[in-house]
Amino acid sequence: MSLTIYGIAASRAVRPLWAAHELGLDFKHIELDYQGGGARAPDFLAINPNGHVPAVVDARPEGDVVVWESMACALYIARHHGVADGQGITPATPREDAEALRWSFWAMTETEADALTVLMHLFVMPPERRKPELAAAAERRLATPFRVIENHLAQQARAGQPFLAAARFTVADLCVASVLNWARPAKALMDANPLTHDWLRRCMARPAYLAVRENG
Repeated sequence: MSLTIYGIAASRAVRPLWAAHELGLDFKHIELDYQGGGARAPDFLAINPNGHVPAVVDARPEGDVVVWESMACALYIARHHGVADGQGITPATPREDAEALRWSFWAMTETEADALTVLMHLFVMPPERRKPELAAAAERRLATPFRVIENHLAQQARAGQPFLAAARFTVADLCVASVLNWARPAKALMDANPLTHDWLRRCMARPAYLAVRENG
């Protein structure tokens, strides 16, 4: 089998790249920059007709498997290239699998748009283009979902499980942290949710994530 991941780390492609690094996979990385027009090139549109990165092509004996959408890519890699042994990021039980699915979809539907607004208008954009009022409104909206994950992490801590799905870091943490990390410039939001902020720091300090960021 041969795994190919399209996209750069400074994009949502960080999710499948991170999953592949966590699993120690030997894979091909095609650094397709979404800003350079490459995602609209005919050869890539044949892989993902939506024209977005990331995309994953998994060459298997029965034929190529193509996956789009960053969360789907990360979940696929964990499920089909990891081992469900209760040691790595792959869900090892139906409960862990359910947690990975529900929290990944939750992150996309409840937090991603506002977390990205915070990132762009508090950190990424040049100061003259930032609109602090947009970041402030996004931060207010994020207060509700952040209370949800804060309460869940408190329940997990009481059960001796300091991560979202288990006592160990899993693909559930990878997917959700890759989104909520965008909101870290919102200091008041982080201060109001100390368990979430600590969990984020632990996730983003993982060697696999740091390797992705360092290597692109």
